Amino acid sequence: MLDDFNREGLGIEADFSLPAVRIIRALDQIIKWRGKPNRLRCDNGPEFISQDLEKWTDKHGIQLEFIQPGNPQQNAYVERYNWLSQYMFDSIREVQDYATKWLWFYNNERPNKANGGLPPKQMLKAA
Repeated sequence: MLDDFNREGLGIEADFSLPAVRIIRALDQIIKWRGKPNRLRCDNGPEFISQDLEKWTDKHGIQLEFIQPGNPQQNAYVERYNWLSQYMFDSIREVQDYATKWLWFYNNERPNKANGGLPPKQMLKAA
């Protein structure tokens, strides 16, 4: 999950399947420390078009915004997270550990062109 404003990765979940209930749990955790977003932009995966997520967003006053099917470029900066296929892992736990470390690097050290070359955390501080 990324913040549109500064491209900060707010959470990353790794598993063979991420049903809506897992997405909702992750969003609840993020909202506790970061606050509620006005809207969520997502693709048309089953976890995002589910009635559970729709009910949750309605309850929280969050607008669901879907990209057009077959147009991942409309969510292009999220696609940079698709790096897992470059590595061999022995377990989901290993994937999650690696992803969590990568997310910290991405947020704190990796320059981001959309932020004028600042990593997302520095961009947020500057704002």
